[in-house]
Amino acid sequence: MKVLLVSDTESKYIWDYFDKERFKDIELIISCGDLKESYLEFLTTMIRAPLFYVPGNHDKNYLKNPPGGCINIDSSIVTYKGIRFLGVGGSHKYNDGPFQYTQKGMIKRIKKLKFKLWKNKGFDVLVTHSPGRWLGDGEDLCHQGFVAFNELIEKYNPKFFFNGHQHLNYGNNKRIISYGETTIVNAYNYFIIDI
Repeated sequence: MKVLLVSDTESKYIWDYFDKERFKDIELIISCGDLKESYLEFLTTMIRAPLFYVPGNHDKNYLKNPPGGCINIDSSIVTYKGIRFLGVGGSHKYNDGPFQYTQKGMIKRIKKLKFKLWKNKGFDVLVTHSPGRWLGDGEDLCHQGFVAFNELIEKYNPKFFFNGHQHLNYGNNKRIISYGETTIVNAYNYFIIDI
C-alpha cells in the first residue's frame, strides 16, 4: 500500500502546484501533526484517499475545528486494509498548551491503551507527533521524544513508526532510521512510502 506521510509544514509542491497524476497511487494519507486543517482537508479531497491524523503541539485549533473528512486516530487503533495503526499525538510538555505531556503523562496515556492493544493483538504501525527518546529527537525540552514510544516498539515490534515534530532542517535528524526491526520515518513536510 502506498502511503503519503505529512507533518509540520505544508508542502508548496503539493498545495500550490498540485498535480493529481503524481499522487494517483496513494491509498492512504497519514498526518503526524502540526498542519493546518485546510491543508489536510485539501489533501484528502484532492487525492481521494482516507486521511488519518494525530494532533501535534501546535494543533490547538483542532479542538474547535477538527479537519473535515479526516479521521483522528489519537489514542486508538484503526485497521485499514489489514494493517493496524496505533495513533498517539502530542509532544513533550513545555508550556500549558493542549496536546503536551510529561514523560509520566505519556506513560499513563499508553497504559490506558492496554485493553485496545490486547484486543487488537498489538499493532503494525505506530503514528505519533513526537519521536521516541533518542530516536531522532532533540535535546531541548520541547523536542525530547518519549521513552514510552521506545517501550511500545520493544514490546510489540511494529514494522513502522511514523512521527513528525523534528524538522529535518534542525540538523540532527535523518529521514529514516531503524530501531530493532522497526523502520522509523520522519514525516516532515511529505514523504511517500510503501507499507
